[in-house]
Amino acid sequence: MKALPTSAMAVLLLLAPCAGRTAGTDSYTPGPDSLPQPGVPKGELFSFDLASPEIFPGTIRKVTVYVPRQYDPARAACVFVDQDGVQWDAPVVLDNLIARGEVPVMVGVFVTPGVVPARNPAAELPRFNRSLEYDGLGDDYARLILNLVLPEVERRRTADGRPIRLSHDGNDRAIAGGSSGAIAAFTAAWEHPEAFSRVISSIGTYVGLRGGDRYPTLVRKCEPKPIRVFLQDGSNDLNIYGGDWWMANQTMERALVFAGYEVNHVFGDGSHSGKHIASILPDAMRWVWKDWPRPVARGTSKNGALAALLIPGEEWRLSARVSDFSGASVNAKGEMHLYPVPENATSSGGPRVARARQYHRLGPDGRLYRLEGSRVVATEPSGKPDTVLADGIAGFDLVVAHNGNVYVTEPGDGEGGSRVWLVTAAAGKKVVDRGLRQATGVALSPDQSLLYVADGQSHWIYSYQIQGDGTLADRQRYYWLHCSDSEDASHAGGMCCDRAGWLYVATDLGVQVCDQAGRVNAILPTPEGGATGVFFAGDRFDALFAQSRTALYERRLNTSGANPWAEPVLPPAPRL
Repeated sequence: MKALPTSAMAVLLLLAPCAGRTAGTDSYTPGPDSLPQPGVPKGELFSFDLASPEIFPGTIRKVTVYVPRQYDPARAACVFVDQDGVQWDAPVVLDNLIARGEVPVMVGVFVTPGVVPARNPAAELPRFNRSLEYDGLGDDYARLILNLVLPEVERRRTADGRPIRLSHDGNDRAIAGGSSGAIAAFTAAWEHPEAFSRVISSIGTYVGLRGGDRYPTLVRKCEPKPIRVFLQDGSNDLNIYGGDWWMANQTMERALVFAGYEVNHVFGDGSHSGKHIASILPDAMRWVWKDWPRPVARGTSKNGALAALLIPGEEWRLSARVSDFSGASVNAKGEMHLYPVPENATSSGGPRVARARQYHRLGPDGRLYRLEGSRVVATEPSGKPDTVLADGIAGFDLVVAHNGNVYVTEPGDGEGGSRVWLVTAAAGKKVVDRGLRQATGVALSPDQSLLYVADGQSHWIYSYQIQGDGTLADRQRYYWLHCSDSEDASHAGGMCCDRAGWLYVATDLGVQVCDQAGRVNAILPTPEGGATGVFFAGDRFDALFAQSRTALYERRLNTSGANPWAEPVLPPAPRL
């Protein structure tokens, strides 16, 4: 494939707002690359209607497929997905660029938003799903494309009988859209960077319609993903009840640059229309596909928390499959032991957040503490029979302090019936707090003056001051967590602290890293996205382990975990 020199591409992009336009606002006109050219082979277009019985039930949409003349089924083709159907003269642009070798041979897939047809069209309106599908931040629409649309395209053949084979490598796929279709394209790549590495966003709706205004913050906090993004917008874009599109796109561009993404933009004076992007689509396509097949690289963020924590070259590694172990423990040397799944084991019900297996917590006396059914049990290191410390507690998580106090969370029914228990050798069990929607994870501050309890059915982590007798006081909703778009709560699970006092929380978005002031500074998605449990291990306790729903992952960080069984340590004061 031919590639434009970097300097030439830079000039093209700088000139793009002016190229092919006449005097007056938003008077952009397509250039020659968007017009049929003599001698250029013309690709085939065909369409079909597609129903969606599971994702967006009841909807029907039109899918139009572009197949270039140069496509050879002996090799899987690259993919270009576009929302809102065929637009911007994209098939003609693909004809011209593919013919000159400026982009790889690719199949275009143009998808309209879903509509639920009216039962009585004469008296009823259909349900129009465009905003639902495009503007939301979850992965429903991406799953529709990946699990339904693209497989259906691969079941088709061209008019001359060629079977359609699409590459499943995200580096071979681009996705684009305008307005709400633009944020849908970005969301698909954001949620599934393994499936889409290249994004073209025109007049993107990164505003407060269905949460798109949260993206600049999430982009800044999350560990960068291998995505290349092209943005287009105009100074006369919408400024309405949902926000200011022009300002939102500039904010998005600055967030992407801050977070280390490979991002380019062309901003002009256009309105909320497709005129500008139609005039520069060839340049945008050349830029997002430049250097192919070299993979799109993950950038380096300017986020101070990420810079301090992450070690260059250190990524998540698979440690174990969840199906292969029933529990885990970490000893005083940082060595982790996984317990096998008992024969004839059956899964049991429980709270919405899947318990991060059954982690055995080391106590200051060398015993391992765990939850077993409705009991709190300690295992003696000498092999003596287990000691039952308390019964009648349907616990989710526990933590053992240096002074031997055991704190246990009991989720309850998720309707405010949960409890926090204190278990001591001298006094037995005692309820020290109640009323959270669903008490899940629990952790101690490094100096062991504070107890942190996650409310899995909200976006809060509660902070308590521990009193001399082990009871709790001064409860506050303290740590504010981000939630996934598909859920109304963070579903926070396991938690732990490092010696600097930072709190690590397993959530649907991954491991959210909070400073002592209660703010999420960084988010570390696992390879599966979310996490249910998190803890430190390793000879320096610098290996962070995060359990997802199917696997246990690990990665080294530039920090060390604070062990509750060890002598308390005083962390530095936070920046307020």
